[in-house]
Amino acid sequence: MVDLNNLEKYRENNRIEAKKALGGLPHSIWETYSAFANTLGGLILLGVEEHKDKSLHAVDLPDPERLVREFWELVNDPQKASANVLLERDVRIEDVGGNHIIVIAVPRAQRWERPVYVDGDPRNAYRRSGEGDYKCSSEELHAMNRDASAKTQDMRVLSEMDMSVFNTGSLRAFRQQMRISRPEHMWDKLDDEAFLVELGAAALGQGGKMHPTAAGLLMFGKGRDILREYPQYRLEYREESDDPARPADCICSSSGGWSGNVFDFYSLVEDKLCLNLAPASERDGAHRAGNSPVYKALREALANCLVHADYYGRGGLVIIKRRGEITLTNPGAFRIALSTARSGGLSDPRNGSMLKMFSMIDIGERSGSGIPNILHVWREQGWPEPMIAQQMNPDRTTLSLRLSPSRKEAPAIKSGDKISLAIESAKRQMMIEYLTDHPAAKASEIAAYVGLKPSRVKDLLAELIDENLIVAEGENRNWTYRLKA
Repeated sequence: MVDLNNLEKYRENNRIEAKKALGGLPHSIWETYSAFANTLGGLILLGVEEHKDKSLHAVDLPDPERLVREFWELVNDPQKASANVLLERDVRIEDVGGNHIIVIAVPRAQRWERPVYVDGDPRNAYRRSGEGDYKCSSEELHAMNRDASAKTQDMRVLSEMDMSVFNTGSLRAFRQQMRISRPEHMWDKLDDEAFLVELGAAALGQGGKMHPTAAGLLMFGKGRDILREYPQYRLEYREESDDPARPADCICSSSGGWSGNVFDFYSLVEDKLCLNLAPASERDGAHRAGNSPVYKALREALANCLVHADYYGRGGLVIIKRRGEITLTNPGAFRIALSTARSGGLSDPRNGSMLKMFSMIDIGERSGSGIPNILHVWREQGWPEPMIAQQMNPDRTTLSLRLSPSRKEAPAIKSGDKISLAIESAKRQMMIEYLTDHPAAKASEIAAYVGLKPSRVKDLLAELIDENLIVAEGENRNWTYRLKA
């Protein structure tokens, strides 16, 4: 929450936009309204100007009540805004040092409301990056429109394809795993075609012919047929070694030698991802049997990455395992708020049919338990909090899992170390001040400012993320940090 009594300490960023508005509602307010609604939400401050040093200062609006009435009239006009995402409490008049300003708290729109556009033209949809608004690309508009559907992306029946797209080996392996997970299930007696229909992998199309669904194609299809529907489709797993003489272990959907579909990728990567990562106490038969909490959490992370991916998106799905860290990156942004995903209880997968298929072999999240379970297991091991970051244009989501003792395992600071505590507190405050002045910054930039080693700064940044004060964005080792507005 922004402290309006200390407005001069804030700067415009990807969650704050200031407009002087002494001449009435500025036209650019609608671009910002659209941008905040389509991105992460944010505050529009009317009656606030930016000085040359970038600091924000209140100016007295002569008739704020009239501006509020005008704003409500326009935001409820579909020719001005395609959706009103505001509640009455989201628009208010505040007194700041005797000056009257208007605060408009724009939430992130629900996925079925996006894209939020202005002036009656769906092409006039904006998003927020740094401290500026930009018009959405056609790629971004298509992605938001796909996510707006009540049906998940993978439920579509692909009427231009026939049943020859299925890889029989993949289907056979899946059915065998299902017999192990669900012995004597009623579907076990069905032939392959009927089984695929019950699973949601195939369906009748017009003319009574059988066709694959998008989920069926992705899970059990042949690579060349998947690429016909998803030109950007790519699955990649890499192990990066510290030893330059050791060849990198890589599995890629385009390499040939295997089907290239999602189910076979999961089967090939599962053991490699988990090998030698469990704590010493778990490196026994129980771990290899899949009963280790770490093993289960990693399986869940892998499945979640696969079922939440937007396979039309750019960049492909990339998983990198290196010493002390695993990163899982998929195309597509979260369909719910990250805070909701972390707390659990609500799931909104992009590929709901694929999630159902994984659940039939006891893999994947249930009722939004995926991320919370991973966080719980990492806390139990004393490992650093997993980090979730999103980037835009193209939309990508990265889950970073560090596999080393966390800062919490360091010796407790004794009462005689009060000076050290005070210094660390001051450094944290300097980091917050730096991020107030800069919309986003890398750990190395923050470290240079506060005078600490980058490794220690990363630990402090992780604490600030845990405390919900800042957020991380980017992927792999290119993290940037910003204040959470």
